Amino acid sequence: MQHIFREYDIRGVFGEDLNEKTVKLIGYFLGRKIKEKGDYAVVSYDARTHSPQLSDWLVSGLNAAGVVVLHAGMVPTPVNYFCNFNPFQVGGREVVPAGGIQITGSHNPPEYNGFKITIDQMPFYGEQIYALGREIEANLSLAIPDQNESIAIPGLQKYVDFLARDFAHLEGFDPKMAIDCGNGAAGVAIEPLLQKLKIPAKKLYFEPDGTFPNHHPDPSEEENLEDLKKVLQKEADYGFAFDGDGDRIAFLSKKHNFKGDILALFFAREMAKSGNKPTVIGEVKCSQVMYDGINEIGKAIMFKTGHSNLKVKLKETGADLAAEVSGHIFFNDRYFGYDDAIYTMMRILEMLKNGFDFDAEFEKLPRLFSTDEIKVETTDAKKFAIIDTLKKILEERREDLKIRDIVAIDGVRVIFDDGWGLVRASNTTPILVTRFEAKSPEALERIRTLMNELIEEAKGEVG
Repeated sequence: MQHIFREYDIRGVFGEDLNEKTVKLIGYFLGRKIKEKGDYAVVSYDARTHSPQLSDWLVSGLNAAGVVVLHAGMVPTPVNYFCNFNPFQVGGREVVPAGGIQITGSHNPPEYNGFKITIDQMPFYGEQIYALGREIEANLSLAIPDQNESIAIPGLQKYVDFLARDFAHLEGFDPKMAIDCGNGAAGVAIEPLLQKLKIPAKKLYFEPDGTFPNHHPDPSEEENLEDLKKVLQKEADYGFAFDGDGDRIAFLSKKHNFKGDILALFFAREMAKSGNKPTVIGEVKCSQVMYDGINEIGKAIMFKTGHSNLKVKLKETGADLAAEVSGHIFFNDRYFGYDDAIYTMMRILEMLKNGFDFDAEFEKLPRLFSTDEIKVETTDAKKFAIIDTLKKILEERREDLKIRDIVAIDGVRVIFDDGWGLVRASNTTPILVTRFEAKSPEALERIRTLMNELIEEAKGEVG
């Protein structure tokens, strides 16, 4: 069962990996850890058909551990995060949850589900999750009774009210936009927020439906943006798309799809207008254009991929913003420092109202040529060994290959004078992830070919 305990969350197939016994034990042992920080935990879930059942099992485990469960119902993941930073009235007094668990399969296929966990306002991840898995596996004989009582809290209402107040200056703004919620959970927050602010939008697939009948809820894949692009051709100037649980965003104009790293650069420029020098954290997959552009007006920090990694680094450094290419955007500026695609949409709308021309600014950027993420299949047993072997090969041949720098924060990012190539082991699947960027198509192909040859050489040495 250890495979469901992953670097950033717990995730598996409902009924097989996530069954009654396992989920109750997850609730119980997580509850014991939450109890070290306080008595209350907020639980909520996404639109998946089996989320309510998982909620009952999870809450039974939390109750067995003596945790008082505050239940927010069906909400996007950022609402669960929000609840960890804000007080609720319980029994005549205000309490702030000591932990939060969002039941979500994110952008996985419909049969998957899982848990994203916060304790003491910080992500519960990495070795913490792996150790939890070992503890549960050692206690499989422990029986947890059915006890799914919880206290309902207005987490969604409080979240929507907060955003409506923070962006009250956008009331009545009409950017001529379309929004695709992909039948995930984002629509239950975006719909009332747009109504409160009287912001019109062409709405696609706002109805939560865990079977995802229209397209897969992953806006980082171009094929899932086809319906939105059709609307952009005729009925809208801007488009937003959300993943299944509302913590990743895609933002498009009629001409461009603005990835998370480019959005981070534009957000930083907007922050710099107030005279501040913003600090922004990016992952190893982010474009050099982002790093160079931010360093001109503030400070850019390169760090590991993964929403948990970036949240921790954001708190450690006190940076203003963090971003992943895939659309996880974390605002510490005016917000709480977690990834919230709905909040990110509102910051984009704010910039549009202030006259920021995304197309024009994008077209002024240095022109680089890049690939999307390219996956190389391997095994969980071999993927990290391949990366270690690749690092040794690169160091030994550094001079011959005319390598300018090697960044080994997360996998290996190999920097040449005219571009770079990245190879990293996925923390969640048995693959290597590669990405390449260069100043010309020819340089891009040369770097890509070279790195692929070196990967094959490393795979051969690992066996």
